Amino acid sequence: QVQLVESGGGLVQTGGSLRLSCVASGSTSMINAMGWYRQAPGKQRELVATINRSGTTTYADSAKGRFTISRDNAKIIVYLQMNTLKPDDTAVYYCNAVVTTGWSLWGQGTQVTVSS
Repeated sequence: QVQLVESGGGLVQTGGSLRLSCVASGSTSMINAMGWYRQAPGKQRELVATINRSGTTTYADSAKGRFTISRDNAKIIVYLQMNTLKPDDTAVYYCNAVVTTGWSLWGQGTQVTVSS
């Protein structure tokens, strides 16, 4: 079993920054890729960014140039640094881990609200 706990969400003004953290615990040796997704009210959950064990990253177009995903493999923590935030970034942000069995696991989510 792998558990994911997010933190770092909050309320920020347009143009501000936040850093989200996701701490993994349990059978962390099973984790391959980790990432962040988000879900705004009335919308489907969407990819924000992912990072694999070797550090290869992918970003949604909406995140490129503003968000940076990073990973501490020793502590099994994944971060999402979000800069130049916009009201459209308002959503619940979820940490995701894909384990060696192929299962996709989720954290409980953290709310990010960007005021205009």
